Amino acid sequence: MNLAAEYNNRALVPEHAAIIARWQQDARAWRDATPHEPDIAYGARPRSRFDFFPASGQGPVVLFIHGGYWRSLDKAHFSHVARGPTAHGLDVAVAGYSLCPEVGILDIIDELRQCCLFLRQRFGRPLLVTGHSAGGHLAAAMAATDWQAYGQPPGLVLSGLSISGLFDLRPLIATPINDDLRLSAATAVAASPLLWPMPNVLSFDSWVGARESREFLRQARSLAAAWQGLGLDCRYAEVAEANHFTIGDRLCQPDHPMTLRLLALAGKS
Repeated sequence: MNLAAEYNNRALVPEHAAIIARWQQDARAWRDATPHEPDIAYGARPRSRFDFFPASGQGPVVLFIHGGYWRSLDKAHFSHVARGPTAHGLDVAVAGYSLCPEVGILDIIDELRQCCLFLRQRFGRPLLVTGHSAGGHLAAAMAATDWQAYGQPPGLVLSGLSISGLFDLRPLIATPINDDLRLSAATAVAASPLLWPMPNVLSFDSWVGARESREFLRQARSLAAAWQGLGLDCRYAEVAEANHFTIGDRLCQPDHPMTLRLLALAGKS
């Protein structure tokens, strides 16, 4: 198998630039039209910021984490994903984070943990973590974090939903992507939530586009199978006709099955 080709989503979807440009346009329009709190600092690094889109002030806070292979894009590309959850009364935080190669993936995982702790302290409510691509990986990492080691109850993360996530990072070592990620055999294992002990009992979904590469489909199935084997409610779902990019902003649609599943995970259906 050609791993470099399997993980090169931009080559697999030639129209990706137009899709990303649409994300930026839709996200900007949503921010301009929607009352929100921009650029709330949860840490000291310049990109340790989130935008908060309030809805009801009740239930879990949805934390959305953007993708970009841990090395590109920004929270500003995805503001509009808050449209679907907020339409149903869920408050949404869309988070940014530092990027590789300035930092490593383990640093990014710690940065998002800091974001979770900040959200818990500020709002006093559990979190529903979700994200696309690298953000799906980070959502799974938050779901699998031993929060008691941080002085928090295991239920800090109530549930989660990954969109086209990566959970075993070892294959990326053999791809050009690793020029920026700089993973070693040891750090790839340490940064792979599929390989971690799972200290929490929660519900977590693994969604993926039906037109994604074999490796992305395998990664999504692998997490669901592994966590099901540990007794968790971990569901696998494919979105028909969707590729790695067209699936990226489905949460902006209030009536999309992914959004409705997020509501169920939040206990609102």
